Parts: sequence; C-alpha cells; structure tokens
Amino acid sequence: MPSFDLSEAGLLAGMAAGEPDAAVLARLHSRLAADAGSAGVLDLAYTVMDSPVGRLILAATDAGLVRVAFECEGVDEVLQVLSDRISPRILEAPERLAVPVAQLQEYFDGARHSFDLDLDLRLTSGYRRTVVQVLQGIGYGHTVTYAGIAALTGNPGAVRAVGTACGRNPLPLVIPCHRVLRSDGTTGGYRGGPAAKKILLDLEAAA
Repeated sequence: MPSFDLSEAGLLAGMAAGEPDAAVLARLHSRLAADAGSAGVLDLAYTVMDSPVGRLILAATDAGLVRVAFECEGVDEVLQVLSDRISPRILEAPERLAVPVAQLQEYFDGARHSFDLDLDLRLTSGYRRTVVQVLQGIGYGHTVTYAGIAALTGNPGAVRAVGTACGRNPLPLVIPCHRVLRSDGTTGGYRGGPAAKKILLDLEAAA
C-alpha cells in the first residue's frame, strides 16, 4: 500500500491553526493527487469546468481524454460509471486535465475549430465505435444527417443505430455528434439536451 507524504510544513501549519480552510484543503487534495499519480495508483483523473452549455465533467486516463459529460448527467452518476467500467482509483486532479480544459475554453471563445488531444475510446465499441470514428471527420461548422453518417459507415440502413451511437458518444463536443441532424433539418436529440445542441450549432454558425 503506497503512502502519501502530507507533511509539508505549510499544510501542517494550516491544520494546526484550527479547522482547515478551503485553500489548505485544496493544497492537500492537490498533493494527494500528485502523490497518487507518482505512485501509479491514480487510474482516472477528473475535473469540472464551467461552459456556455453548463458545467462539464472531464475525465482522463493515461491514454487520453476518456469522458466528457454534461452536468445534467449527474457528477456522481458519471463518476460511478467510470469507476465501474474503468477503475475505482479516481481523483479530482484538475492539473491533469489542464490541456483539454484550455482547448474547450478556446472552442467556446470561437478561437479553436478542432481539438488536438489524445483520446481514449475504451467506453465505446462495435458499431458505436465505428460511428464515433466517422463523427470525428465532420468539420467545424458543417452538419451531416443521421442517414448520411449511416451511409458513411457502409451501413445505410443503420440510421437508428447511428442515433443511439451519437446519444452514447462518450466524448461529446470533442467528437462532434452535435453536428448530426435529422433528415428534415431539425436538430434531433443530444446527450446534453436540445438547448445545448442549439448553442453549439449557433456558435459554429456564427464563426
């Protein structure tokens, strides 16, 4: 069992002064995450960021960004699924998500039209993974219909399966399932809700 050195003089001084304040707790948490990472016992790091579509939960493994989730999915629920499907060794470690957070902020500011991130696609498999990979080819400001994506996967009859794959895309925003519309031009469903999808489409249309 690895041990974590929390004997930093400043941390102890803060604890000794009475109830630890938020800054001391933040430093303790940061130190714990760093020590866990150094000891090789941190399999998943996550953080929560504000955005125009509400708070986003970002999680990463050593292989790359593995999950982007909307607040409406529930922070506790998202972390529980990650714990069940990947590893229970998960900690909030914002410094390990600094690059994805920065790129998403640039995207929302209109300064970034594509992401340059390592992605971990282990949460999707089979045909859904095929769809997710095709989605990565939809450029900023462009849209494709569900039927169009089905055709691009070589299975034109799989329109409903494409909708399911988009709805379960583990990396929305970064893998742009919001750029997939119904054949009648309406937006269709979205993991973050229809309002979030419209915000993203409007953002890209205005660029």
